[in-house]
Amino acid sequence: MATLSSFLRATVTRVVTESADARTFVLDPHDGPLHYRAGQFCTFRVTVGGTVRFRSYSMSSAPETDGEIMTTVKRVPGGAVSNWMLDTLTAGDEVELSKAAGRFCLRDSDVPVLGFSGGSGITPILSLTKAALAGTTRRVRLLCADRDRASMLFDDALTGLVARYPERLRVVRHLDSERGYLDRAAVRAFVDADAHGDHYVCGPEAFMDLVEQSLPGPGLVFSERFGTPANPTAPPADSSASANVVDHGADSDGTVTVILNGKKKSVPRKAGETLLESARRGGLAPPFSCEQGNCATCLAKVTSGHATMRHNNALTDDEVAEGYVLTCQAVPDSDGAIVEYE
Repeated sequence: MATLSSFLRATVTRVVTESADARTFVLDPHDGPLHYRAGQFCTFRVTVGGTVRFRSYSMSSAPETDGEIMTTVKRVPGGAVSNWMLDTLTAGDEVELSKAAGRFCLRDSDVPVLGFSGGSGITPILSLTKAALAGTTRRVRLLCADRDRASMLFDDALTGLVARYPERLRVVRHLDSERGYLDRAAVRAFVDADAHGDHYVCGPEAFMDLVEQSLPGPGLVFSERFGTPANPTAPPADSSASANVVDHGADSDGTVTVILNGKKKSVPRKAGETLLESARRGGLAPPFSCEQGNCATCLAKVTSGHATMRHNNALTDDEVAEGYVLTCQAVPDSDGAIVEYE
């Protein structure tokens, strides 16, 4: 089980301008290669204005094709970390990042790969495309939606891949400035005879909702979200039936205990409060990033009691069975729950 508690150091070897508001940072990890799968992300820990912040960014590189680690960051309104990275980081600077995480990866199959990206959502889609073309014989088709030509990412990279794999790769660029916003008819027309393929979707929430609701089926749909879930769901009434329940037989003392960096803090259990919120209420400062159950930055292990995760888009069933939870989503539903950040 690879946790996110240990951050690695890497040097920025160069910075590549992808568009007016996006940069690719090429990284050289200090302690040897960073092991990852195409489509995964790392969480960066940076200090901005004296405050430690955590943000997750997908790899635009793929281990099947690239000898360097690359992550691509786009400027966003109010983006404290993204904008700081674009304005501050240069070649020679050092950064801290977690081990790779995430399940937005190619499954073992021979069906076509259909990628749907909106804006910077092309980053993990590019990584998956490289891996599929270099490591399999699968056909790949991409529908990339962008605001306008100036905001398009990876145009040269995709053009080069099409030239190298003309029979297996097709890229459709949809520009809102020229064709209006993407609609269901355009999504269905793009899918056409490949409805049985694997569909990978990444982009703004509204874009992802549109694509997911437009796909005709029966192919599998894989989505990568770093924003608020479209339809938040409450914890299941019968928590024992949920795959996201961690149970270790707790005491009944009406408290939640959090262990972080050798510090142990117990607070009264509050109904509906997540483990992350309980830790903060106890005066601790645990790691976190998306707070939506997507990035695994807040990973910890329940060592006593049980907790139910509202959303889990980062941990495998085996990891949940071992006791790991996303503390931003895990609500203790027994007295005496104990959680430890490793």
